Amino acid sequence: MKRFIVVLTLIPIGVVAAPVVPGLHGKHGLDRVHQGRLLIAELRCAGCHASDTVKHKKGPDLSAVGSRVNPDYIQKFIASPHSTDPGTQMPDLLAGNPKRHEIAEALTHYLVSRSEEPFVAAAVKQEEVDAGKKLFERIGCVNCHLLDKGDQLSRVSSKYGIDSLTDFLFQPRHVRPSGRMPDMNLTRAEAKSIASYLIGLKAHGSSKFKPVAFKAVKGEKYFDQLNCASCHDLKGKKSKPALVMSKLRKGKGCLSGQSKGVPYFNLSQEQRAAIDQALPEMDKHLGEKAQIHQTLAAFNCIACHTRDGAGGVSNAMFKYFGTDEEGLGNPARIPPTLDGVGAKLRPEWLRKVLFDSESVRPYMHTRMPQFGEANLSHLPALFEKVDQLPKVELPEPKRDDRRKYREGGHLLVGDKGLNCIACHNFNGKTSPGLKGIDLLNSFERLQPSWFVHFMKNPQQYRSGIVMPNYWPGGEAVRKDVLNGNADEQLRALWHYFSLGRSARDPSGIRSVGTDLKVTDRVRVYRGRSRIAGYRGIAVGFPGGVSYAFNAEYGSLSGLWSGDFVSIGWGGQGAGNFNPRARAIELAQDVAFYRLAKDDEPWPLLPKMDKENPVNPDPLYPRNRGYQFKGYQLDANGVPTFMYCTGAVEVEDTSNAELVATNRLDGLMRTIRFTAPKAETVYFRALTGKVKQRSAIEFTNDAVKLRVPEGTALFRGEGELRELLLKLKLPKGKSEIQIHYELLR
Repeated sequence: MKRFIVVLTLIPIGVVAAPVVPGLHGKHGLDRVHQGRLLIAELRCAGCHASDTVKHKKGPDLSAVGSRVNPDYIQKFIASPHSTDPGTQMPDLLAGNPKRHEIAEALTHYLVSRSEEPFVAAAVKQEEVDAGKKLFERIGCVNCHLLDKGDQLSRVSSKYGIDSLTDFLFQPRHVRPSGRMPDMNLTRAEAKSIASYLIGLKAHGSSKFKPVAFKAVKGEKYFDQLNCASCHDLKGKKSKPALVMSKLRKGKGCLSGQSKGVPYFNLSQEQRAAIDQALPEMDKHLGEKAQIHQTLAAFNCIACHTRDGAGGVSNAMFKYFGTDEEGLGNPARIPPTLDGVGAKLRPEWLRKVLFDSESVRPYMHTRMPQFGEANLSHLPALFEKVDQLPKVELPEPKRDDRRKYREGGHLLVGDKGLNCIACHNFNGKTSPGLKGIDLLNSFERLQPSWFVHFMKNPQQYRSGIVMPNYWPGGEAVRKDVLNGNADEQLRALWHYFSLGRSARDPSGIRSVGTDLKVTDRVRVYRGRSRIAGYRGIAVGFPGGVSYAFNAEYGSLSGLWSGDFVSIGWGGQGAGNFNPRARAIELAQDVAFYRLAKDDEPWPLLPKMDKENPVNPDPLYPRNRGYQFKGYQLDANGVPTFMYCTGAVEVEDTSNAELVATNRLDGLMRTIRFTAPKAETVYFRALTGKVKQRSAIEFTNDAVKLRVPEGTALFRGEGELRELLLKLKLPKGKSEIQIHYELLR
């Protein structure tokens, strides 16, 4: 069983803290031994202690440190690194030395004398500060640095000047090759904005420090004596290795807890214990899985990504993950899981992502950090070796069959087939609806086996994805294409994508009519909508009954009879739809909840307006137990929406039905539950001017509901009445049916 460690990372000013390795302060999944091995690597023990199993990570390059960092800060930091920068990985080399301040001063004179340019601190502009704050939060810096009075970044203004910090943020690995600070693919203007924000309006003046020759000479001697070159590059200086790592012993030297005569890291008791347990294992090479998890923790990839249950975006950080395509839901703002990534992505594409800033999600605000090949070159091969799927072949069609497969793929992608372009761009051309990943990247990006497995069950590979399952249980929904053979249809799509930019545009990608009609088959359209929110899904039945489902909150939010929808897209973001007839609007709040008692208020959707534009509850409805799990279509095209309310899994299907006339004017909604234990869940079925007609019938002047007997809980007065269904779910599977009759 994996053990997850969660530690509070903010460090109050004035507190001398143990060294911080960001990836160890979250849901990392490393056991004690592997935590110790990671600490040994990150604390750069291999700089002094040779090892065949630990790669030495260099500290910052000191070649021009006197130009980059305020000399006053350098001197203060050398003299007392742990109080100057709580949480630093730099050991105190002068602990217990009565001459520490004299030595720190001499070292500063030496380092500054090696720099060609003096340190300069320029003033910052308010507009740059404001722009930098927005960018800092938008692109993901905040995921590792929660800028607060206790965070390490709060001391940036005393350390850097605006120009030197801009240079560092623009090309961080030039100074820190270890990659602890990644390249965020910033323009120089963006780097300056963030630097301005971090320094703020309290920028220190230029240092008056002037190097003195005789002190610099003394400083060079101390530099050599302290073996600073074991961690830091400086032209002309070489390190002097001490004992090999295999000879290190528990509680000795740096692990003794003594602060005199040895490099003092200020390790916590837990950190020393982890290193002590790791030392006997240091001669052993890490297995592939352990290497992956240690790397993901070392570079704090787990602040954004999950793998094998470890990592993931915390509730506190969720609000900082933004997107331009709200309709795509959380997958459009949260970086994808790394589960099975080696089986998903071709190795060459994974290298593009890791080292060339390649991105297929322009709508996602958070940027992929670049830690450099020197640090992550081993990852693609490890992922490929560890992540395996049952192999599926998608062979190139024979010459005589190519047209058949090409035309089949072309049809399936277009609006007359599976309508993939309703949510995906194609060959640089925008979708008429949501603007998801460009489909033409599929062949270049994806492994063919993963493509097949994913297409047959998308929700298994990306929880909460909006994409439906067109091949549920391995059976094709479209029986009229390639004889309804699922494998042949997927082969056709793969061949079509392999054509690259020569692939003919699918139907509907350039232009779609304003009105969508339903003919002889159920029609589904996805996009934002006034009656169904950012993740709206419209479902139209032959005969004229339609409804809208809000996938963001799990509610049936609108009903209407007549024509289907009109669509529009003409600006930024996703397309939208509106009913072509007057719709009966239902509540869009979360539909299921566990009330503590029958009269507890319902958790309503937070309201925002021009005066209060900030969402007071950005985690809603996730913090109310709701999670959308996708949907799949049956042979007739009828969708089943899958979601969770807490631990209870829900499958929600609606079909048009005859009520009292010769035309379709109602829905029969079947809701199936799978509960791990018996529990009571409330379902908010109807709101407004609700009237009770009988024990099982309720109306609100626009729609009549027939509900299961014994479940109705009727509360409120006037226009604020609401009908709740109190559902006592047994352990295992159960279901209810609700009948909706349109009264207008």
